[in-house]
Amino acid sequence: MKLRFILSEVGKGLTRNRAMSVAVVIVTFVSLLFVGVAGLAQMQVGKMKSEWYDKIEVSIYMCASDDQAQSCGGTEATDDQISAVRDKLNSDDLKPYIKEVYEESKDEAYQNFQKLYGDTAIGQWTTADMLQVSFRVKLVNPEQYSIIKEEFSGTGGVSEVKDQREVVEPLFKIIDRAKMLSLGLAGVMIIAAVLLISTTIRLSAMSREEETSVMRLVGASALFIQAPFMIEGALAAIIGAALSVGSLYAGVHFLVQGWLAKAFPWTSFIGTREVWIMAPLLVLAALVLSLVASAFSLAKYTKV
Repeated sequence: MKLRFILSEVGKGLTRNRAMSVAVVIVTFVSLLFVGVAGLAQMQVGKMKSEWYDKIEVSIYMCASDDQAQSCGGTEATDDQISAVRDKLNSDDLKPYIKEVYEESKDEAYQNFQKLYGDTAIGQWTTADMLQVSFRVKLVNPEQYSIIKEEFSGTGGVSEVKDQREVVEPLFKIIDRAKMLSLGLAGVMIIAAVLLISTTIRLSAMSREEETSVMRLVGASALFIQAPFMIEGALAAIIGAALSVGSLYAGVHFLVQGWLAKAFPWTSFIGTREVWIMAPLLVLAALVLSLVASAFSLAKYTKV
């Protein structure tokens, strides 16, 4: 009997404040959508870092003939300079930081160059003597790239020390900035959602002030009086959360997996699995959002 009464009161409240309830759904949907986008963006950055950081190498390029780098002075690296770099890479001092070293000779560099550009004019014009010896260094911790750069930059015979992470870091920064923008927008929309839910609950409580007064006089508990209002806010918020989860699922399925993953096959992207990881968090956030907003409104208008 009590449950039936509470549900009937919930139905009355949603009917009387239909426009406001729809507004709560929309604002909750938009705010949680931004939260979800930020969460998925963070997962995407983590996925790409775990994939690429294991593959990223530091390349030490020795001076080629007529190399105009400041450390080369237009002269090619000598065998002694190449040996010095090789010995330093294999030294005990750098052993804790280096996982693997691969040395590429000029002939090997020429073969790889021909695979990429052999059919072009520059590929036909280039000879093996024009290319340089290089070392590909895979680090135990890719974040310690500066150690290798400091050790070999300016060393005799070394033209350039290049970290492949420089290529992918700008992409990570773009995704991070998109995440921060989403979080900022989500924060604004969450404030709007709290205010709107509070207003909706307040209007609902005011419209039924006589009923709540009678219930209080006959000895109804505070929880019994508050329950219909809290359920109203929770239902609207959960519907908004469900819409945000559905939108995130559609976005990841059609945009990320259906387009980005095919357009950029050289890296991996998040999938619907990550959306389902976010789903319970968004629903929980919707419940907390509605309960916090309801608590502020009910404390005054039901005079608990």
